[in-house]
Amino acid sequence: MVKLSVIIVNYNVKHFVEQCLFSVYKASEGIKVEIFVVDNNSVDGSTTLIKEKFPEAILIENKINTGFSVANNQAIKLAKGEYVLLLNPDTVVQEDTFTKIINFMDATPDAGGLGVKMLDGQGNFAPESKRGLPTPEVAFYKMFGFAKFFPKSKKFGKYHLSYLPENEINSVDVLSGAFMLIRKSVLDKIGNLDETFFMYGEDIDLSYRITKAGYKNYYFPKTQIIHYKGESTKRSSLNYVVIFYKAMAIFSKKHFSGSNAFWFNFLIHFAIILKAGLALVTRFFKTFTIPIIDFCLIVFGLFIIKNIYQQNSNLENDIYSQNLLNIAFPLYSIIWIVAVYFNGGYDKPVKILKIIRGVLIGTVIILIVYSLLPESKRFSRALILFGTLDALICIIGLRIILHLLNIKTFSLKALKTKRIAIIGEEKEFKRVNELIKQTQVNSSFIGFVSAEQNGVHNPFYIGQLNQIDEIINVHQITEIIFCAKDLSSQFIINSMLTLVSSGVDFKIAPPESLSIIGSNNIDTAGDLYMIEVNSISKPNNKRNKRLLDVVASILIIALSPVLFFLQENKNHFFVNCFNVLFGFYSWVGYGKTVDKSLPEIKRSVLSPIMLHNLQTDKTKIFNLRYAKDYKIEKDIIIIWKCIKKLGN
Repeated sequence: MVKLSVIIVNYNVKHFVEQCLFSVYKASEGIKVEIFVVDNNSVDGSTTLIKEKFPEAILIENKINTGFSVANNQAIKLAKGEYVLLLNPDTVVQEDTFTKIINFMDATPDAGGLGVKMLDGQGNFAPESKRGLPTPEVAFYKMFGFAKFFPKSKKFGKYHLSYLPENEINSVDVLSGAFMLIRKSVLDKIGNLDETFFMYGEDIDLSYRITKAGYKNYYFPKTQIIHYKGESTKRSSLNYVVIFYKAMAIFSKKHFSGSNAFWFNFLIHFAIILKAGLALVTRFFKTFTIPIIDFCLIVFGLFIIKNIYQQNSNLENDIYSQNLLNIAFPLYSIIWIVAVYFNGGYDKPVKILKIIRGVLIGTVIILIVYSLLPESKRFSRALILFGTLDALICIIGLRIILHLLNIKTFSLKALKTKRIAIIGEEKEFKRVNELIKQTQVNSSFIGFVSAEQNGVHNPFYIGQLNQIDEIINVHQITEIIFCAKDLSSQFIINSMLTLVSSGVDFKIAPPESLSIIGSNNIDTAGDLYMIEVNSISKPNNKRNKRLLDVVASILIIALSPVLFFLQENKNHFFVNCFNVLFGFYSWVGYGKTVDKSLPEIKRSVLSPIMLHNLQTDKTKIFNLRYAKDYKIEKDIIIIWKCIKKLGN
């Protein structure tokens, strides 16, 4: 008889599910376990990897993204185990995890569900390991910060049950969907996951139904797992806010009635408006505050320069038309700022050379435009040249001030190079070391900490496992990479717990993998070292793409008397031109549909598949290749070869 059915729902997290499955198989030794992976139409090669590396896993390949609840239910219907474990792909379990949770459930007949102690990628306790039921009162205390300021209060700390000790077994209201063990007989009694929930909320709903049926949910900290948290979903995004709180609304409608339902729904909708508004305002300030300050400083400086220049050149007071200056100076400033932007001057970390290059290119553009103006609209090349100096002083000066104020994102210090210690056996060390070189990680030191006794002759050797504390101090290690092939998950997790106060970052290298995985912060996606691809989501690629769209649109509009008559569909030709020019569309991308499985870019008039006479079911493959290895030359080729399709 199968004792445990493990169900993992995967969506475009190939490298994480690889590490997860590796740990699951190690934890399954000596237990009758069946492992399901339900793939929700990933396009990152997940299914190929699973078939090649984990052929024993029962793989269910969906043709669409069905959502978390539907995907889990597909496997639950096939599961034969006495217990069902819903497990996130961005987790790592210890070798003793399955044995311990099964023994506890066998010995605790009133246990309907169980969750374990979860750690983030830095070894810090994840508070969502234990949660209370989000009643209107509990939700209110969480939304307005009472839970954060009074975590040990039984009244205010109910959301994460923060008043309960992290290392004691307790019954809790809600289990986390990242690791949720359920007795199969209980599922047969209460029903599977509610498929009304697409993502989020289904774990709260299922936990609540378990307790309503007379069983208990237990928080079990006698084993722990790593949960990188955030790789499958970016929790700080506006999209997450809306989806999460809508899920709460579904839960409220289903389980609460009367005044409770009214106040819960009121709080939910208020939270959506508040959080969404904050997200938009924050995004606006993050994006535009510095450019706006730059603009104001440059314009202000130009007027000061004009007055000084005029006074010291024995020129008449009214030689410069004030109306002309009121237009010219803001335009100059905008051109300099745009040029700096397209040269990477607004990227982080700050690069002074990119700012200088951007300002100089902006000056060249201004001088070219100036030379084309009629005599009546020109007033002084000297002011443009002095303005160049003004722009440099204002933009660079502001960065220096922000740097001196210790604002991290504006630090002018060179990025610190990593000092890495790789823990494992010699053969695996060599493989991981070579992978680091290929991923172009900025490291100044790589040392080998041997998990065996015969690694002392390796030139990178710096010590043994039992010397790790001394190694960190002596060699000033900033990052530790554990070789999962040579080390147990239990050792890795215990090491992270022991060394969490040392300030080093942790990563894990799965065996025979092209990735090294970790996370520096519980609120961020897991950091991933892998062989570099020129992704379309890189800031410089996005800028180059936008610049090409603008230039191409202007050229196409200029040549429209000829190009218009070449179009297969003339109706949308000019509409497309202006949509691209003003940034609503791009000339080349994934097409008119949105593919959320790929890096986010604007909808497009043309797409890579238009170069080939292939069926539309190949679109995703071509879009994936386009996104992973973007080059501006590809866009130019597609526009040129599809010149008759600009009106599509």
